[in-house]
Amino acid sequence: MQPDQIKSLIEGQIPGSQVEVAFEGSHLQLTVISDAFNGLSRLKKQQLVYGALSDKIADGTLHAVQMKTLTPEEAGQ
Repeated sequence: MQPDQIKSLIEGQIPGSQVEVAFEGSHLQLTVISDAFNGLSRLKKQQLVYGALSDKIADGTLHAVQMKTLTPEEAGQ
């Protein structure tokens, strides 16, 4: 899967999000910044992102996902 495809999946699920995608070998690293994360725990933030990728994780297209989930304030924006 290409980084732009992953970015589109997440941005489609979390409107207004800013997504950075990087691969380090077979490991996917994400940084997702969104107002949708305001007031959510770290776990709830990650669940939103995993929800966008669940089909690709389930079918084995994606694995070993690491992510940072930040509000714009946490990201210094």
